[in-house]
Amino acid sequence: MLKQYYLGCLAHASYLIADEASGQAAVVDPQRDIEQYLDDAARLGCRVAHVFLTHFHADFVAGHLELRERTGALIHLGARAEAEYPFVAMADGDVVRLGAVRLTVLETPGHSPESISILVHDPEHGIEAPYAVLTGDTLFIGDVGRPDLRGALGWSAEELAGMLYDSLHEKLDRLPDDTLVYPAHGAGSLCGKHLSSETVSTIGVQRAYNYALAPMSRDRFIATVTSDLPDAPAYFTYDAVLNARERPTLEQALARELTPLTLEQALELVSGGAQLLDTREPAKFEGAHLKGALNVGLSGTYATWCGTLLDPQNPIVLIAEPGREVEAATRLGRIAFDTVAGYLAGGMQSLHAAPALLDRIERITAGSLAERLAAPDPPLLIDVRAPGEWQERRIDVAVNIPLSRLAEQMPSADHDQPIVVHCASGYRSAIAASVLQRGGYADVADLVGGLPAWESRVPATA
Repeated sequence: MLKQYYLGCLAHASYLIADEASGQAAVVDPQRDIEQYLDDAARLGCRVAHVFLTHFHADFVAGHLELRERTGALIHLGARAEAEYPFVAMADGDVVRLGAVRLTVLETPGHSPESISILVHDPEHGIEAPYAVLTGDTLFIGDVGRPDLRGALGWSAEELAGMLYDSLHEKLDRLPDDTLVYPAHGAGSLCGKHLSSETVSTIGVQRAYNYALAPMSRDRFIATVTSDLPDAPAYFTYDAVLNARERPTLEQALARELTPLTLEQALELVSGGAQLLDTREPAKFEGAHLKGALNVGLSGTYATWCGTLLDPQNPIVLIAEPGREVEAATRLGRIAFDTVAGYLAGGMQSLHAAPALLDRIERITAGSLAERLAAPDPPLLIDVRAPGEWQERRIDVAVNIPLSRLAEQMPSADHDQPIVVHCASGYRSAIAASVLQRGGYADVADLVGGLPAWESRVPATA
């Protein structure tokens, strides 16, 4: 059995491979909360005896140590890997057997120097040709892993891009057309540029449609895969390094973090430098929130934006809808933000008797924004989408400051000047509005419905 688990908020795919006859199973690139793998293995009568990391992931902390602690699983890494914990180094051609199922490693550096891919041989589908290949971040559906994420660790993007070219053309591109391709990420991941929303393909389809497998010179390939890369969140290097280290398990971290705090305790922690994170949805946050809070709603790419805007070394005080505190802390734990100091007991209900501690952000409709922009003294309009989105379509009078750069590129306008922020839906703009308000801008509004709402209100050429 080969099962894919897809975690939408991180666009992350992990895998359970099991042979029921032998009772052996392996997990590849697990997320840190591991119960789903253990539950499925138990239903099959299998024990997770092996866990593979295709590389030291940058966008999440893997659950290899959690699986080791729970099942005694052996950890397998690429032969070039260096880690603090014991592991089995896997070089080209090395094999792990799960009964009749055979897992064969290909060293495929490029996204990172220690990257591997894993060939899955199942005798029910043939003796020689692999049934599938788990490609990690080397080959995606429609794209390849970006080679620029190891700069802080001494590897240039050009150097890794050259390795990636060799891995693709000398190894993966030589597999049979019908070999299934299972990558570690899909659309929405920042580990590539233009990942497909599909989560499985074949080598033949990728050979025909993936630009990175098209015939081209090595120099052209390097230039192509190193250009127009999206901003990498600040936590990527932190997580890549942590994936090679011994650390507490998620279970141990949550046992320490899920502490209910009184309002007085929360305020004391914040006055001492703790970060205040409100995980409610934008409309509720903007209606009323504790002053100084950053809003990152649980409904979106919560972990990615928390990792972009928060400091992993500083304590975090959570505000969540009652009953969602564990989810908020767990999803932070998936990117190793294990510094949650506790959560505000009762959520916003604890502030009913303290209206002086509340703040609000105006929610403005597209019609009202059009009127304000036509007035003699219009607000500053900030589009917080990514540059590529901005190039495709935009409101002409808007200034583009991507959310990932907003904190360091705060507008030079007077802090009392009215500012309106917008994005594509309202999720990022709510985060942006909280960043600006926390930065001292007194008059901040959020465009409800984002750019689509504006385009339905005025001609597309406006």
